[in-house]
Amino acid sequence: MIAKETKTALIEAYKINERDTGSPEVQVAILTTRINELTEHMKKNPKDFHSQRGLAKMVGHRKQLLAYLAKKDIERYRAVIKKLGLRK
Repeated sequence: MIAKETKTALIEAYKINERDTGSPEVQVAILTTRINELTEHMKKNPKDFHSQRGLAKMVGHRKQLLAYLAKKDIERYRAVIKKLGLRK
């Protein structure tokens, strides 16, 4: 679970306009943070299969959001990928 301050900072960093909280960029940034935290949990607890399923669902959801963003606006997609450092 990410802290409220962290989530607010992510929204501020990735928002498109002043009232934006649900754009694909913001959602991908929040999901990436949650995925990174859960990945650390999974390294310590390899037999936690419930969390493993949740991690897989989050990765799939992020993949869908990125595919949508790539289809809608490739430049926004490239900016988010670069900013989050998702691709090598």
